Amino acid sequence: MLELVERFQGQVFGLCYRMLGHRQDAEDMAQESFVRALRSLAGWDAEREFAPWLLAIAANRCRSLLGVRMNRPRAGQLIEELPDRRPDPRGESSLSEEVDLALGRIREEYRRAFLLFHEQEMSYADIAVALDCPLGTVKTWVHRARRELARLLAERGVALEPNDAMRGI
Repeated sequence: MLELVERFQGQVFGLCYRMLGHRQDAEDMAQESFVRALRSLAGWDAEREFAPWLLAIAANRCRSLLGVRMNRPRAGQLIEELPDRRPDPRGESSLSEEVDLALGRIREEYRRAFLLFHEQEMSYADIAVALDCPLGTVKTWVHRARRELARLLAERGVALEPNDAMRGI
C-alpha cells in the first residue's frame, strides 16, 4: 500500500486540492481516497487502468465533501459578497491564482473534467471511465469549462493570449 500511495499521492492530492481549494480538506480527502481504494481493491477490474479508477474515487470523495459544504450555512455570512472585479493594484495575482479562483466558480462536473484532462493529463476516454459518463459528455464539459474560465477571467480583467483558452489556460 505504501508503494501505491507514494506513486499516486501527488496526482490524488493535486486533484483534491484543485476541487476543494483548501489544503487540509484536500489532505483528508486524499487519505480517505487511498483508504477507500484499499478497501475496494478486490473489486477493481485489472483490465482497466488503475489511475483513472483511483482518481474517480478521489473525485467522488471530494464531491461528497462539497455536497456537505453546500448544505451547511457559513458562519458569519450575513451580507452577500460581491466578487472583486478590479485588477490587483499590487500586481501580485498570478494567472494561476486567477485560474484557481475561476475554477471555484464553474460547475462541478466541468471543473472535474477540466482538471482530469489538463492537470492529470488523462485522455477523454479515461475521464469518461473515471466519471462514469459518455465520452461526448466529457468533451462537452471540458469545452464548456474552458469557455467559462475564459469568461470569468475576462470579467476579472485578466488578459489572455488568444490561444490560452484552447491550451487549457
